[in-house]
Amino acid sequence: MNEIIREIEAAQVKETVPEFNVGDTVKVYGKIKEGNRERIQVFEGTVLKRQGGSNRETFTVRKLSNGVGVEKTWPLHSPNVEKVEVVRKGKVRRAKLNYLRGRVGKKAKVKELVK
Repeated sequence: MNEIIREIEAAQVKETVPEFNVGDTVKVYGKIKEGNRERIQVFEGTVLKRQGGSNRETFTVRKLSNGVGVEKTWPLHSPNVEKVEVVRKGKVRRAKLNYLRGRVGKKAKVKELVK
């Protein structure tokens, strides 16, 4: 039974997965269906967490929109995610940045990783 499930999951995994981590600022190009039309909408924000594995892997992105925090969780291997573009790399020491939810303004920033 497990081999059958593994084969099905392997068929759903994307070949090229973008390289990004928690704390990075990313642009997620998501497909939106409106009636019979389909368009691409950009969601730019900080990656709070990545979880799961294989084709079930998801990542959560948070942005401030008109002073209100908006979070979206995207499946990494979904056909509705066109591409993920890294705007800047963040320097963090945690796997999940839940503490950013309670912060506003400059306190909610993540330091940039300079190489």
